[in-house]
Amino acid sequence: MFSLPKTATAPFCPSEVSGTVTVPAGASFPRKLAAFMGPGLLVSVGYVDPGNWATDIAAGSKYGYDLLWVVVLSSLAAMLLQILCLRLGLATGRDLARLCRDRYGRRVRLFLWITAELAIVACDLAEVLGAALALNLLFGLPLLWAVGVTAFDTMIVLGLKGHGFRQLEAIVVGLMGTIALCFAIQLVLIGPDWPAVARALAPDPGRLASPDALYIAVGILGATVMPHNLYLHSSIVLTRLVGRDEGSRREAIALSTADAVASLLLALVINAAILVLAGAAFHATGHDGVEDIETAHRLLGPVVGMTLAPLLFGIALLASGQSSTFTGTIAGQILMEGFLDLKIPCWQRRLATRFLALVPAVLGIAWLGDGAVGKMLVASQVVLSLQLPFAIWPLLRSTGDAGLMGRFASGPALKATGLALFLVITGANLWLLTAL
Repeated sequence: MFSLPKTATAPFCPSEVSGTVTVPAGASFPRKLAAFMGPGLLVSVGYVDPGNWATDIAAGSKYGYDLLWVVVLSSLAAMLLQILCLRLGLATGRDLARLCRDRYGRRVRLFLWITAELAIVACDLAEVLGAALALNLLFGLPLLWAVGVTAFDTMIVLGLKGHGFRQLEAIVVGLMGTIALCFAIQLVLIGPDWPAVARALAPDPGRLASPDALYIAVGILGATVMPHNLYLHSSIVLTRLVGRDEGSRREAIALSTADAVASLLLALVINAAILVLAGAAFHATGHDGVEDIETAHRLLGPVVGMTLAPLLFGIALLASGQSSTFTGTIAGQILMEGFLDLKIPCWQRRLATRFLALVPAVLGIAWLGDGAVGKMLVASQVVLSLQLPFAIWPLLRSTGDAGLMGRFASGPALKATGLALFLVITGANLWLLTAL
């Protein structure tokens, strides 16, 4: 039977939602694979949030398809980090937050916890702004009122009380499917130059020659890899662990890796579709100054020549803004239980996170006007990017520790790749700080 190890706790408000997925012993490979599909999808929603939209639209409208390879490489980097996370959880039976509490002193633990919480709030701010903007574009609701409406998604989380983890995953699958379908239809309507899209997949650092192109590339990287997703993934994979023997853990890692890769490939396709859509609809038609979601929505109709494209754009944005609502709550719960050994009811955690996101959203719009949404979306991605090294470093240290990971510890090649990625992201952040 698939079950949680004794050292693990079920994620997502353990006392309120069942956290295990069981499969009869001796199940066929397809049935096992189906049972392991889900955690990767919960993680992948963070990679298609409205913050990603802002950077992808800016890149596509200004440079066409030229920065598509940056989206691809950033997504591959995300896959590597998420695979390390699931290996850590399944090999040790503990999530990254709990391991940090066990391995570091009090001051370091508190610092890592605070940086991770800041990342969750920044991500939730992007969800608030994205969902509010979608309500404004679809229904004409004033942005301040729309921001207030987003507070009611807490009721969705409360409605999950007593339901299983699979129900949560099903909702996320529906939202991701909605986003993918909307963009697929929009691309058919617009008809990009597909040979040019294919050529743009080849890495070409020369396309980053201008400081502005490099700035947007750093923004894409910061928007793609989510710090709190590293803590999240290392915990929720424990809902599928098979026994504690080496063979069972190896099988669990292989199946969970397939889940993560497939899910993040879907997120990659969606992000690439946003950039390609912006390149075909705006850059190719001379509108290379589109840098925010609202302008993109306004121009889509005249460019395409029909109202369906902007409608689908708004629906996809609303689904994107709502999809990370669930994962932010789960990640916050994992952080508090892991770093602080503190358990609070799910609804309290959700209210706290959303309140901390609503305050800057309301103040920003009230003070700077509706035009502040785009700036705040970019700012939220900067915050995420700055927090990322503080989650990557303990992950690399833990997964490279043979005393902790045993036979599942990272080898020299994986260690070197992870370290190179850490240095690139840290260097990009330092450059970003000097450029601001």
